[in-house]
Amino acid sequence: MKFQIKITSFKTIDEVQEYWSTADYIQLLDLFGFPDAGAADEDSLRELLMMAITDYEPNEAAAIVLEYKLSEDLNKGQIEQISNDMLLDKIAEEYPEISLHGTLFHVNQLLYKAFNGKFPNIKASQFECTITPQDKDGKIEITKEAALKLLDEGLSDSNLIKRLFGDKMTGNIPFPEAESILWNLDSKDGTNLKVLTSEYWLSQDDLIADEFEGDYEESEEEED
Repeated sequence: MKFQIKITSFKTIDEVQEYWSTADYIQLLDLFGFPDAGAADEDSLRELLMMAITDYEPNEAAAIVLEYKLSEDLNKGQIEQISNDMLLDKIAEEYPEISLHGTLFHVNQLLYKAFNGKFPNIKASQFECTITPQDKDGKIEITKEAALKLLDEGLSDSNLIKRLFGDKMTGNIPFPEAESILWNLDSKDGTNLKVLTSEYWLSQDDLIADEFEGDYEESEEEED
């Protein structure tokens, strides 16, 4: 099935503030030893957390936030290792489990802001696009896998996704890694999409066109 894809906006960001909820701020403040955070003014919670975080050494603060967000995915030894490594390396891009990259990005950038750059600055890509079927009967459910496959023709051959998963970006081979590569995909109508991913996976320089055609075949797994 053929579709017309148009990139309508693209920006590089270093933070998604709405990722952290009021409940997150209150619970993290408690973990950092700030009493009665629930009684504080909601608009001041982020600033209070930033101050509370800097009462700790950077690696200690990293371990606390990592434990809060990833205790079900990482053991204490892994958290200790990452809390030290992320001061030097872009762990949110380099960690072998790509399913954790999105959360590691948000953790890293919270710490980066709190410690005024002691952690590496990692960037994300946020873009919007429209996906329109060329055949009136060609409408499909736009999953993360479908979205990535449809973007293939608009990406440079040097793009990391194409280099690592070239066989899955084309044809009908299942592409489960798409769920981790694209952190968020929002669409109210199945045509207009808002996508969040890492600049590591897809940067503005990777786009070779703002408007292009894309092909999509359901994977064999989906057909079954």
